Amino acid sequence: MEANVLDLQRLKSIGLAQRPIGQVLFANLVLRWNYRIPRRTHIELQGLENLPAGRTVIFAMNHPDRYNYWPFQFELYRRDLGFTATWVKGKYYENQAMAWFMDSCNNIPLPSRGYVISVAFRQQMGVAPSRDQYRLLRDLIDHKVGLNEPLIRSNESVWDFLRKYGAGDPEQALERLDELFAEMITEVGRLSREALQVHRNHLLVFPQGTRSIRLLPGRTGMMQMAWHVGHPIVPVGCNGSDLCYPGNSPLSRGGRIVYRIGKPLELDGPELSPFAVPAQVLPFTPMATKTYADQYQRATDLVMEHINELLDEPYRFASEEVSPDQGAERFL
Repeated sequence: MEANVLDLQRLKSIGLAQRPIGQVLFANLVLRWNYRIPRRTHIELQGLENLPAGRTVIFAMNHPDRYNYWPFQFELYRRDLGFTATWVKGKYYENQAMAWFMDSCNNIPLPSRGYVISVAFRQQMGVAPSRDQYRLLRDLIDHKVGLNEPLIRSNESVWDFLRKYGAGDPEQALERLDELFAEMITEVGRLSREALQVHRNHLLVFPQGTRSIRLLPGRTGMMQMAWHVGHPIVPVGCNGSDLCYPGNSPLSRGGRIVYRIGKPLELDGPELSPFAVPAQVLPFTPMATKTYADQYQRATDLVMEHINELLDEPYRFASEEVSPDQGAERFL
């Protein structure tokens, strides 16, 4: 399939549905039969009494494998407990067939700042940035280094990209990247709010950001969006799905998957309210990240602790933190 790019126009073209046809068809034509054939896949939802009646929520789940949200979605659908819109990585939309499937399932692509940087570089230079090039650009965007740093000017590819993208003005290039990211995140916020409030879908988020058998520290994006849209967070611990989906195959090998659903964390409740952020603050912006960094992080840490309590030992926080990949290849 021809490669696409998740840009602002593509993001604005996404149409969500109250009853996503992709989830319905995939559940009935694939998952229902896959989970029945030997070896059977047994899916257990524990803590269903914790789901708020008549309300949509933000599910915060660990992410031990590529497909661990499918059995959860299937059981919610089978029990008539609602559909979900899931945050997924922007890079999955660079394949036309995959993008169509994602759209039909009510998924919402989340373009990280790193994705925006990497795509812009690839479009201008014809190749993806190397790890060092990406790190330099990210440090510039995050204001950790300045344009006058010798390291920046001595890297010809980075300097050439900045001049091209900024029409001769490297400072303008950085501003353009910031503005583009802000516009795309605004669309993610609109889609998330639409899913929750218009189509009455739950929002499903993996706050650790990347797949890992062991739970990883959470990134603050989920909490930034939660304060913005105003919906409670329900922690979910996924246990055993990695044994059913050990690789890239979308077909389960069979086994037992247990989802433990925790009590909802209300934004105005005793645990999260000390870290409250005004709803009008736009998520992921430099102002939000700098001004409310402590509130976002402490609230995220609290949610991750609740997820950790719902996990069996093999999936809980590791004694030593695993360092995520720091290069641009994880975005493309």
